[in-house]
Amino acid sequence: MTVREKIALFPHSPGVYRYYDAEGKVIYVGKAKDLHKRVAQYFVPPKRLNTKTRILVSKIADAQFSVVDTEADALLLENNLIKQYKPKYNILLKDSKTYPWICVTGEEFPRVFITRRIEKGKGNRYFGPYSSVMHARNLVDFFDEVYALRTCTLKITSDAILRGKFRPCLKFHIGKCKAPCVGKISAGEYQADIEEIVRILSGRGGEVIRHYKALMADAAERLAFEEAQSYKDKLHTLEKHYAKSIITQAADTDADVFSLVLDGGEAFGNFLRIRGGAIVQSLNLGFRSQIEESQETMLATFIGEVEDKFGALSKEVIVPFLPDVEIPGVSFRIPQKGDKLSLLELSAKNAKEFHFNSIKQREHTDPDAWRMSVMQELQKALDMPVLPRHMECFDNSNIQGTNPVASCVVFRDAEPSKKDYRRFKIKTVIGANDYASMKEVVNRRYSRMLDEAPEDLPQLIVIDGGKGQLEFAHQALAELGILDRVTVVGLAKRLEEVIRVGDPYPLFIDRNSQALKVLQRIRDEAHRFGITFHRNLRSKAAIQSALRDIKGVGEKTEQRLLLHYGSVARIAAAPLEELSALVGADLAIRIHNYLNER
Repeated sequence: MTVREKIALFPHSPGVYRYYDAEGKVIYVGKAKDLHKRVAQYFVPPKRLNTKTRILVSKIADAQFSVVDTEADALLLENNLIKQYKPKYNILLKDSKTYPWICVTGEEFPRVFITRRIEKGKGNRYFGPYSSVMHARNLVDFFDEVYALRTCTLKITSDAILRGKFRPCLKFHIGKCKAPCVGKISAGEYQADIEEIVRILSGRGGEVIRHYKALMADAAERLAFEEAQSYKDKLHTLEKHYAKSIITQAADTDADVFSLVLDGGEAFGNFLRIRGGAIVQSLNLGFRSQIEESQETMLATFIGEVEDKFGALSKEVIVPFLPDVEIPGVSFRIPQKGDKLSLLELSAKNAKEFHFNSIKQREHTDPDAWRMSVMQELQKALDMPVLPRHMECFDNSNIQGTNPVASCVVFRDAEPSKKDYRRFKIKTVIGANDYASMKEVVNRRYSRMLDEAPEDLPQLIVIDGGKGQLEFAHQALAELGILDRVTVVGLAKRLEEVIRVGDPYPLFIDRNSQALKVLQRIRDEAHRFGITFHRNLRSKAAIQSALRDIKGVGEKTEQRLLLHYGSVARIAAAPLEELSALVGADLAIRIHNYLNER
């Protein structure tokens, strides 16, 4: 039976499907509300599929499915199968971090500590994961400060205490432990402290604060002032710690918040868990897909991964757009205003920072991949048909029309290619005419390239300047007949606007994007290269005008004098006898008089 015949028999039920290659290896796992309809979407005429999906379909040798009761079950099963098989074409986690958890042991006198390993079957309770080990460590330090828990690994039981098996350690004598090992605190009292800790870790810190306030008021009413002060100290410490996490005015807000930044086949997500108006958990995760997945599918994958890590979702889940999954008992909400919109914006800010930091880290750890991502981002921002692997930028330099020059710098794979840089003296333009100068150098650059290496035309040409310079450069390219082979844009300095011919509105690229940064870099490099060339010509012209205007001074005499004295100023200050010895008495007098009169 062929694959097409097999999928024709798939049921109209929610479930998970798996594609296998000719070697029997799972290459893709997907979920569906309707297995039959979803799988049939892959087996349509190839021209209706994008390139990456066509490649996937061409490798499918077999297909199987598993039926489940609900979409939520399909999401969880898909998540587990992806982790099990790691299919080539699925959305996969980019990082392999083991995040820290806070463990509350199942012992008679429990311990609270940080761990990266979850051991099931021992009665332990785990809270997390925490994206920051510092956050987890601060929580454990806070618990030690307020509750003076034991940190030893002794097997403390009521029977062992009665038999006097232990002795109190130094932590008891300095007030850092209540010494349950020798019965200084009962199992019931110790367990009450543990339950308070569990409530705080579960996001119910407000309950604990209210409980302490009631106890403090009761102790004060009974005139038990030392006891009331003890509760007040705990309350102060708890409120001080807990206030750091309050981020909404509605202290009863319980919700999960998801946001996503998409970058080609990658996604960078942030998750916040809100309990009582406070952030109790936060996580950043990155995903990569080998085929083009919709943003709704990416978000559903992220939600499934978080549910697998953190357990059941809140009844209310705040999202920037609806995922392609429905989960019983969970309401997806896209807020438009108020505190919940602020929560979504906070999560989005975290996702953007995660995206930015991931790219910057990749710049150092995997420069090839980073350069490729920059070029892809630039291609997308400028709506280019091809990747801008070869970029060139032009800049004009002149001061009040003197020594007009232009520079052309070349970037290959988003990096400077200095051996390909070119400098131009303006030949046909009189005075300070930047527009005509730009047209001249663009024409000279590409007419020569068409003669010598037409296959090396750049994909992107950047003009340093506004609409005027861009328009004249565009005319030069049109006259050469290569407008259909290149993309040309202008980059204005004032607002870093990207200008395109025929478009009345400038293109604003995110100021933090790598696409804009590479445009700024090539523009700045063209400016630096052009200014250096112009400065050298001005210096040379200044020297020539000071000596060459003197009758009888030619190039060789000029060189002899400059080699001997080093500068025009020193020639002017030289004694007449020295000059006469070098160039003769008559010429020495003319040089001396001319320079000193000036």
